[in-house]
Amino acid sequence: MSATKKLIVCGGNGFLGSRICKSAVARGWDVTSISRSGEPTWSSVTSSNSPPSWAHKVTWERADILKPKTYAPLLKNADYVVHSMGILLEADYKGVISGKESPISGLKRAFSTTKAGSQNPLSRKPDEDLQPQEKDGQVTYELMNRDSAITLAQEANREKVPAFAYISAAGGAPVLPARYIQTKRQAESTISSEFPTMRSFFIRAGFLYDSSRSFTVPLAAMTGLGAAFNGLTGGIFGGIMGAAGVKPLKADLVADAVVEALSDDATKGPVELKEIEELAQKAWRKGML
Repeated sequence: MSATKKLIVCGGNGFLGSRICKSAVARGWDVTSISRSGEPTWSSVTSSNSPPSWAHKVTWERADILKPKTYAPLLKNADYVVHSMGILLEADYKGVISGKESPISGLKRAFSTTKAGSQNPLSRKPDEDLQPQEKDGQVTYELMNRDSAITLAQEANREKVPAFAYISAAGGAPVLPARYIQTKRQAESTISSEFPTMRSFFIRAGFLYDSSRSFTVPLAAMTGLGAAFNGLTGGIFGGIMGAAGVKPLKADLVADAVVEALSDDATKGPVELKEIEELAQKAWRKGML
């Protein structure tokens, strides 16, 4: 009988991360979630205020992704590590939307071509925290989507973790700064080139939805229409539409695909829509046996 696999999910209390934990628990894996708040606020990730039956099989740890020493000990003897953390909107963009910041100054900063992340994560000392380099300490795409992922991969590589998954994205969107997807691609490139002995793959899903988050269903329908239009036009608008031109996927399906990919030694590099669906289908067949 094979040994129980140990999975660490950074961001395991989130919308997708919690579903990755659920899928791994269904396989009998030893699952630990790492986040600043520990166990999820269940009403934000499911349709209930109460924890689901599988939740007690997950170890919900508190740690800070920007402070590697708070989570590094949890990576020991792990078989798989997942980075499922990131930001869609930065603080100044949110400020414009909420009316707390001037539209002109806020959007100018939000859509600037460059922002600082942390110090170079590859040259930091082993016990050194990631330090935001923006003068007001803002958590930027560069810091969260790129540098925190590179640092987690670096720590996992130090512990000789065999496989690392990064939740990336299919593309940006016309309403998002280009840096959103640029920083994700930079993370992918750095992780694959700097840690070649650790199998890494990058999940490039589009919009995720689930009925437990009712607002995601109509948005998924709209994205589905965009994907259909993109297909009918031969994909010529794909670069402009970004993720809005990619078929939306149910969050549970993507979670199953992530867990299947972790256990599949052949899965490496970018994992696009078609392969995500194939991995999920493979996981479904295994579950039926």
